[in-house]
Amino acid sequence: MLLIIGDVHSQYQVINEQISFAEEKIGQALDAVIVLGDLGIYEQQLKKFFGKEGGHFLRKVYFIDGNHEEFSQFDHLVEKYQHHLTHLPRGHVTQICSHRFLSLGGARYMDALNSPSGSEIKDCDIARCLAHKSGEVDFVLTHDCPAGIGVPNAPGLEFYGNPGFERGEELIEHFKPQKWFFAHYHRWFDCKIGKSEFYGLPESWKGFGLLDEQGNYEAVEHAVAKHEDWLQSFIRKIFSL
Repeated sequence: MLLIIGDVHSQYQVINEQISFAEEKIGQALDAVIVLGDLGIYEQQLKKFFGKEGGHFLRKVYFIDGNHEEFSQFDHLVEKYQHHLTHLPRGHVTQICSHRFLSLGGARYMDALNSPSGSEIKDCDIARCLAHKSGEVDFVLTHDCPAGIGVPNAPGLEFYGNPGFERGEELIEHFKPQKWFFAHYHRWFDCKIGKSEFYGLPESWKGFGLLDEQGNYEAVEHAVAKHEDWLQSFIRKIFSL
């Protein structure tokens, strides 16, 4: 059984809390966890959790990159913390348990703040995906969603245009995946196009999904406490001066 979870934003402790709840719910140990981007790969936060606090994950954690990671240090941090985390590169197919997952991190360009250098999905990323034969993929993992599947705009963000990255329809047509999982929009979502099912997940502290060996998926709403993150702390300190 795999636990699939959305944006973590450096709230690493949430992963263990959701693992514990899921294992109590299903009555067995999970095989692994998959994070759908925005894990929050930042040097100071990783050093604090795994070093200063002596933290570790209860189960093996795989992740794709999102648009909120420290991309200038990304490769270095992935290598440094490889004993705790396994990155699934863009355009790669990875077998986890009995399932074959195509991974495509990153997101469509939004603005300089939300789309730092290295985060944008590019044509070369799509090409790496399409280089695989259709029969090689069971499920697709992305941070952003493919454009045109019906994910609504978040209120106030309409000026960014309709959600989703371009050329996603090429991946849908080529692979016709059983299921496609994504996060990024901080909301639950599901729809079906042809034989492919699409599932969006909210932030990690609001719930997760469970995927069993037969490919059955269940969305589980379960709220856990979120700590104040580094950005919130910085803003609070600025306004207290």
